[in-house]
Amino acid sequence: MDEQELMRFKEQLEAMKAEITTDVEQTLTDMTNSSGNIPDPNDRASMESDRTFELRIRGRERKLMDKIEEALVRIEDGSYGICTGCGCDIAVKRLQARPVAKYCIDCKSRQEQREKEQGR
Repeated sequence: MDEQELMRFKEQLEAMKAEITTDVEQTLTDMTNSSGNIPDPNDRASMESDRTFELRIRGRERKLMDKIEEALVRIEDGSYGICTGCGCDIAVKRLQARPVAKYCIDCKSRQEQREKEQGR
């Protein structure tokens, strides 16, 4: 992978990180500004359901943020785009689809298959 391509991935990861940060800040603002005094039980239940859903999304984004941070560290140390499992290069198309990928498609498929078999 050439330096220009690596910089594009870095910019993409930093943009993803900024978007998540903005979403988190917006969620915090919305939750602190929302009125807690909703007399109708159905409206209150609906609001709580929405809040729970929003917090679940933020939890997933927190995990993604950790993966983004790891990918940025790999860019800095020169290991980005190299499969953690086998040491081969990760296909650029895979990185374009999933810039936080740590495994090539073959190693990831094997990992998912093992997880599936252990889950039975």
